[in-house]
Amino acid sequence: MMMVTKSVQLVVLLVCCLTIITIQCANATQNPNLFNVEPTIVHSAVSKGAVCLDGSPPAYYFEPGFGDGAENWIVHLSGGAWCINVTDCQKRAEGSSGSSKRMGPLQFQGIHSKNNTQNPDFYNWNKVLVAYCDGGSFIGDSEYIDPSNNRTKDLQFRGQKIFYTVLEELLEKGLKNAKNAILAGSSAGGYPAILYCDYFRDSLPINSRVKCLVDSGYFVHFKNPVLERFWTWRFSGVAALQGAAKTLPKSCTSKMKAELCLYAENIQQYTKTPFFLYMSAFDNIETQYTLGDEKYKAVDEGLGPESMNASLREMRSVFLNAIPKRDNPKHRGAFIDAVHHHTSLFRRWSLEVALEIDNVLAPIAFADWYFDRKYYYLVDEKHTMPIKNTIKNTTYYHD
Repeated sequence: MMMVTKSVQLVVLLVCCLTIITIQCANATQNPNLFNVEPTIVHSAVSKGAVCLDGSPPAYYFEPGFGDGAENWIVHLSGGAWCINVTDCQKRAEGSSGSSKRMGPLQFQGIHSKNNTQNPDFYNWNKVLVAYCDGGSFIGDSEYIDPSNNRTKDLQFRGQKIFYTVLEELLEKGLKNAKNAILAGSSAGGYPAILYCDYFRDSLPINSRVKCLVDSGYFVHFKNPVLERFWTWRFSGVAALQGAAKTLPKSCTSKMKAELCLYAENIQQYTKTPFFLYMSAFDNIETQYTLGDEKYKAVDEGLGPESMNASLREMRSVFLNAIPKRDNPKHRGAFIDAVHHHTSLFRRWSLEVALEIDNVLAPIAFADWYFDRKYYYLVDEKHTMPIKNTIKNTTYYHD
């Protein structure tokens, strides 16, 4: 009996040793530039009405900070376009862009990298990517009830509640004690990074350094009806479905239609907290939605006719006139390149592939601005036409 007991003990000891070795090996071989993070499902949000399009609870992806970055936070609002009508949103609700039931692990990289060489200023911060599952840039608080009583076709537009509820959980997780914090947003998540920037600031200690980062989410309102036609159709649908007239600031909606308040240029003046805009003057989602798919493809190939080139120059001019002016870079920093791309916080953030203006890399420009080392407002004035994109877009990781 004693020999059996000893044998069992030896087996248990061997298993434990192998487990420890396996974990240590996994940690040693984990790529700090690219690693998987599992979703955190916020089940308690359902009782507060904060749900995805299909009624499932919202989610976020969290990687804890370490070392001297343990009290610093990046809260990043994910993007991925918008759904603009009921049919479109019902289709979206069937995937991970509209349901947490479909969400799996995501790959953290770029500004979320743990590589102190490629991401020197933020590598050891707490990093959060809030999953985008409401289809309306985190602004909505309404619902669609299917008239045929088919509950599977009902839709919940609760992005505003998702933002508030997830933020509440993160505050309890340690964000409320942050020494340094950034609210970032990419693509469709860029607009709410401006919209909620002051709320985020007010949720944190008064002596904390808190600023916001807008990554390719500043889409402009063109006065030229030919350029504006697809945006009017798109934002009108989003505003109607999401109930934007009641959720967006009255300071804006009392002066103009709710869909016009979805343009960052019409709300930026109400944001008191400093924010930094990182975007191409030839953002390739802007060109795609403005010019249409066929012309958009021709931009990268350099095969467009002169009429298209004239439109591109007009788009650049309107964009540069709409964004915050350079007279107060401490309050409004910028890095405006000319590459035909969309979003930069993922694949374009590491120093090896980062874009450069006037010999300054974008991640360095933002970090210096954020830490009050130097207030950058950089615009590529050398290129008045798009530069070909060589790196695939990475806005969000679902589907």
